[in-house]
Amino acid sequence: QVHLVESGGGLVQAGDSLRLSCAASGRTFSGYAMGWFRQAPGKEREFVAAIWGGGTTTYADSVKGRFTISRDNAKKTVYLQMNSLKPEDTAVYYCAARWGPFSPSANTRGSEYGYWGQGTQVTVSS
Repeated sequence: QVHLVESGGGLVQAGDSLRLSCAASGRTFSGYAMGWFRQAPGKEREFVAAIWGGGTTTYADSVKGRFTISRDNAKKTVYLQMNSLKPEDTAVYYCAARWGPFSPSANTRGSEYGYWGQGTQVTVSS
């Protein structure tokens, strides 16, 4: 029901900014909670940020104050604005969508998301 395609990754220096985009298909995009996750080499996938259809957001402690998640329901697109990037932000970033009852905790768990993009690489040099 939902197909996700990420873009915007690249190689940047510490302190620089990037904006990731996630284009989605589907008739009921506004009804899905959308999330960003990342996986660094040798580490488990971790939660980064999530946004409800109405615009409420949740962030991992490691990115609070630096990253901003947003969505444009008319364009069926989710964004992740990343500022003040650090080398530890280096990872493959994945866009995901979930459909279900309101649950703040569920929005932070990758296992709750049924649809995933292919990922986009973000590399931050020191």
